[in-house]
Amino acid sequence: MRVAGVGARGVAATWGAVAGGVGAAARGIGHTARDLEPEHRRDGAGLVLLGLALVAAAAVWFEVPGGAMELARTLVTGSVGQVGWLVPLALVVAGWRVMRDPVRNGPAGRQVIGWSALSFGVLGIVHVAAGDPQPLAGDTSPLRQGGGAVGYVVASLLLDLLRTPFVVVPVLLLLCLFGVLVITATPVYRVPERLADLRDLLLGRAPYDEDSLDDGAPTQPIRTRRPADEVDPDAGDPPYDSPVLSDREIRKRARKAAPAEDAPYDVDADSEDTQLGMAPVPDEAPAARSPRRRPAPDPEPEQVELAAPPHADLPARVEQLALSGDVVYSLPTSEVLKPGSVHKARSKASDAVVDRLTQVLDEFAIDAQVTGYTRGPTVTRYEVELGPAVKVEKVTALSKNIAYAVASADVRILSPIPGKSAIGIEIPNLDKEIVSLGDVLRSTVARNDHHPMVAGLGKDVEGGFVVANLAKMPHLLVAGATGSGKSSFINSMITSVLMRSTPDEVRMIMVDPKRVELNAYEGVPHLITPIITSPKKAAEALAWVVREMDLRYDDLANFGFRHIDDFNKAVRAGKVELPEGSERVLSPYPYLLVIVDELADLMMVAPRDVEDAVVRITQLARAAGIHLVLATQRPSVDVVTGLIKANVPSRLAFATSSLADSRVILDQPGAEKLVGQGDGLFLPMGASKPARIQGSWVTEAEIAQVVAHCKTQLQPTYREDVTAPAAAKRDLDDDIGDDLDLVVQAIELVVSTQFGSTSMLQRKLRVGFAKAGRLMDILESRGVVGPSEGSKARDVLVKPDEVDGVIAIIQGEQ
Repeated sequence: MRVAGVGARGVAATWGAVAGGVGAAARGIGHTARDLEPEHRRDGAGLVLLGLALVAAAAVWFEVPGGAMELARTLVTGSVGQVGWLVPLALVVAGWRVMRDPVRNGPAGRQVIGWSALSFGVLGIVHVAAGDPQPLAGDTSPLRQGGGAVGYVVASLLLDLLRTPFVVVPVLLLLCLFGVLVITATPVYRVPERLADLRDLLLGRAPYDEDSLDDGAPTQPIRTRRPADEVDPDAGDPPYDSPVLSDREIRKRARKAAPAEDAPYDVDADSEDTQLGMAPVPDEAPAARSPRRRPAPDPEPEQVELAAPPHADLPARVEQLALSGDVVYSLPTSEVLKPGSVHKARSKASDAVVDRLTQVLDEFAIDAQVTGYTRGPTVTRYEVELGPAVKVEKVTALSKNIAYAVASADVRILSPIPGKSAIGIEIPNLDKEIVSLGDVLRSTVARNDHHPMVAGLGKDVEGGFVVANLAKMPHLLVAGATGSGKSSFINSMITSVLMRSTPDEVRMIMVDPKRVELNAYEGVPHLITPIITSPKKAAEALAWVVREMDLRYDDLANFGFRHIDDFNKAVRAGKVELPEGSERVLSPYPYLLVIVDELADLMMVAPRDVEDAVVRITQLARAAGIHLVLATQRPSVDVVTGLIKANVPSRLAFATSSLADSRVILDQPGAEKLVGQGDGLFLPMGASKPARIQGSWVTEAEIAQVVAHCKTQLQPTYREDVTAPAAAKRDLDDDIGDDLDLVVQAIELVVSTQFGSTSMLQRKLRVGFAKAGRLMDILESRGVVGPSEGSKARDVLVKPDEVDGVIAIIQGEQ
């Protein structure tokens, strides 16, 4: 028994050694095969297909004798029947396609699906056409007269279900068509285009152009650097590009077609053009109101295409609603945003102001006349043209007299009106109009642009809709006193993004130190982190945005792109190829919109960190698709520093409390004369003078409906590392060491008294000046107190309710 057991163990050991050696050799060969270049592996696959085609041709066409050939002939004819004569040709075509252009053919899975569908359809039709031969008892040779075993299975299954070949054959034809479309990567809507290209190619009209393929067809992927012939001619911004989308030319043509003299004078009865949102703005006042009016030239006859009604439904962006994976996201419908007041181009009150302005000019013997006005929702701009050799200063010096005559203290004189040889006098209306966000988003100018970052701002003084692209700002600075309309603008901007974009297109970070302004948007899927209310976490989030910006720039630099839009376009088209061996899955980068509702609060808590992060983001983040909207109630120089102003080119100023605040936010006066409640001055990037607008209004009920719709579509996916505390900026040369108890006592003392002084630490802790100074340096490095400001006490950056967490961190570091 013992000898038998030893022999069995020996046999087992020998078998294990042999099996291990064979397995190691096989794994080595497989590893070596994986180390081959992709081109060699594809060539190998093509040559294998050509070899199979040779064997199939010898077996089926030439009937070469032999056991192997008999087996190959049986497999081919038994599987596909009469179609076996085409198998060698199909294998040759497949091998040629793999070796000639393997990438354009698409992934192997798609090819398998396409060829399988085409084969099943063809074999099924052949089997039905042969009379549906059935196998006999133990004999399958009759199947060779039809579509073989595969054709028999497909045809029998469909005939059993559908009963008649008149239905089965069309179904199989549709299956063949589907296979051809999948193999050629041709959507159904592009079939006419592909047929036209094939016709042109056969007739020699034009060579085959790869650039004619759009994103629907797979094209040659780029390597780490793009060759010169694959540069997108539409990449980048066009010259003289502006973030403001204007429809002024449409309104000018409408004015020519419908002059002011033909417009009805009744204020209560609105004309048809007014109901369409294209009310003509009078170029001149009525003759009875302006005795020295110049005769207006006859309008040129021109066929004008009226714009769509302002309350039309928003167009569905079907092709942009597919999120990553199989999730379908639908945008909120336009019915949730209610319409506002109907715009009125003229009113009796405005005509009365024309009389008063004319009277003031006559009293001071100034050769000037009021040639007309344009009525906005809250402000009307009256145009004054000067006579020959009349100084502009004569009219601008009458600002107080004009204010007295029209009984309004909020008179703003604009000299000249941009684009016109006239002086503008802006006077608030007695009957204001409500500018609804729904009207702005349903306007023609908004519906003509499908960019996900387009936001509705409001209406200008001419009654035209003002819409801006936040991605082209590229950053915006908003300022205004309490009650000026700043929060309404923030709500309108966020609601516009939620109405027009999916979470795959735009992600947002909201910072709300006041904790009540933005809490209505908590839980929307566009958020990348919960709404931040702590100033310290806000500084950490801005630091994370800087890191995210650097990561995006790394990808842009590695793959040879200059803007995130070009990179996303290439990724969606499958033109970006990762290095060999990389397991990363590329996906388009969404726009990242960072909204800070109160910048002043952040600058009080962590001025250095916030300013450094804001400046770095605003300097570099434009091409990375990261955009900042900074809002503040106190536009002073210590909040809106020179570095921040220099890198935030677009400004939006609501009513400010002083001239100094207006100069800080706009670099010019004007904001101190605004009337509040949404009345603002918008200075986009590249503009020389600000445009006066009335901000759009969105109610809390509308916001709640939009947010509820977004929440039902998708749950938010938060990132935990956004508000994670960053590492300490610097370490002291001498660490805390044995002074941990003194440091803890110093933290408790400074935070409880909210007074950071070295001399106080000397007295309270009974230490020397050097030790107290060293303790203060440790507190500064840990973010407890601010930097030294001479003889003044240091700012305490930690609140009393945060002292336990700070002490825990200090103790954890040791």
